[in-house]
Amino acid sequence: MKVLLINPPYLKKFSRPQRSPAVTKSGTLYFPLWLAYATGVLEEKGFEVNLVDAPADNFSIGDIIEKALTFQPNLIVLDTSTPSIDNDVAVARRLKETCPSSFIILVGTHVSALPEEVLNKENSVDAVARNEYDYTLHDLAKILSEKGDLKTVRGISYRNGNEIIHNPGRPYIENLNELPFVSKVYKEFLRIENYFNPNALYPMVTITTSRGCPFPCTFCVYPQTLMGRGFRQRSINNVVEEMEYITKNFPQAKAVFFEDDTLTVNKKRCKELAECIIQKKVNISWTANARVGLDYETMRTMKTAGCRSLCVGFESGSQQVLDNMKKKLSLAEMEAFMANAKKAGMLIHGCFMAGLPGETKETLQETLQLAKRLNPDTAQFYPVMVYPGTEAYTWYKEKRLITTDNFSEWLTPEGLHNTVISTEELSSYDLVRFCDGARRSFYLRPGYLLYKLKQMITHPREIKRTLKSARTFLKYLLRGSDVKPKIQC
Repeated sequence: MKVLLINPPYLKKFSRPQRSPAVTKSGTLYFPLWLAYATGVLEEKGFEVNLVDAPADNFSIGDIIEKALTFQPNLIVLDTSTPSIDNDVAVARRLKETCPSSFIILVGTHVSALPEEVLNKENSVDAVARNEYDYTLHDLAKILSEKGDLKTVRGISYRNGNEIIHNPGRPYIENLNELPFVSKVYKEFLRIENYFNPNALYPMVTITTSRGCPFPCTFCVYPQTLMGRGFRQRSINNVVEEMEYITKNFPQAKAVFFEDDTLTVNKKRCKELAECIIQKKVNISWTANARVGLDYETMRTMKTAGCRSLCVGFESGSQQVLDNMKKKLSLAEMEAFMANAKKAGMLIHGCFMAGLPGETKETLQETLQLAKRLNPDTAQFYPVMVYPGTEAYTWYKEKRLITTDNFSEWLTPEGLHNTVISTEELSSYDLVRFCDGARRSFYLRPGYLLYKLKQMITHPREIKRTLKSARTFLKYLLRGSDVKPKIQC
């Protein structure tokens, strides 16, 4: 039984596996993390597998067809995203023409949210996997190899004649330690130099220590469509063992990036992880997605263990807007967090959004002032992106504040994020212009420019990642976004 898993070709350097898929202004390209985990499970269970990341290797549809003809898979797995879904089903169609006997299944956040719509879109797609799919693919491959009944595979939706069948959902994996190290899959199939995240030293290896997020933020797509609200975690020893594997098998790697929804849900566990890294003398820089709330003592221990930076969602400078999006954070907590981070010597990448429920011109200015006041190492300002399956998408759709029903318009022609929402007071054009202005206002401050120059002089290891992201980012910083106002539908 052969299984071919593909991150399909689309735009050059299209970062499909990230929470808001796009070609990014910073040159960021995510590892196909969840596809790679599923690849590891299938291989460990004895299936012959191949993992192909077309955007990372700049493969065309012709290259993918050639690989399929050579490999002759029985099962083809295609990752998907909301803005690329039309492209993704078109790739499925070409592959079905090439390998008509192959069973084709789509995975990812978009098909989890809209399984029936996707199956009705394209007859070449035999099934979609809903939510977490590691063992869904394993069970499907097993059933196909045994010529069994698809109705026994939990977590899939599939076509039976003219009828769409939705099998019962699959429970989330509770023992994450049973999953193979995703870095072993990278070692076999991918080149880590293809991937870049400006928050981590380059090159880096992305792994995860947990799945799911218990917080109720309305916009976050993974907890609502893929991994659930329940927080599940690997053991500390299991995580550190994988870090040891990375340092031994990727000598070129300068960092580990923890792609958990938020590594810092459990402060006690976070400190224990840092202490274990110190105890086992794992010498590699690491970065993580984090939530406001860490105390100084924990951050100091993390810093000693090699934690260089944290990516943190501050989102808004308006307490009312934060409450509207169910962030469960206060502005005072943000101020205290940043004070602790600076005291501990931790770099912070701050994420700020525009266009959340209740947004006005005044609240946008509060957000910009908060960003300057907190003064993180780097910051991003983006209009909120809403995706099917999230509470935010439902809210904007019900309010008729989504400006298009065409998912391909979630991107600009060149692949950048496109603003498809407005608010009750602000147009999509207003939101984009604010973000362009906020980036210039934040980054072109003389004090900030001197800070970055000093950082590169005193910490030479920061030069490569700073220059790599700056090459692309500066073009957009100075030019802004070519976005015209949309007519609200």
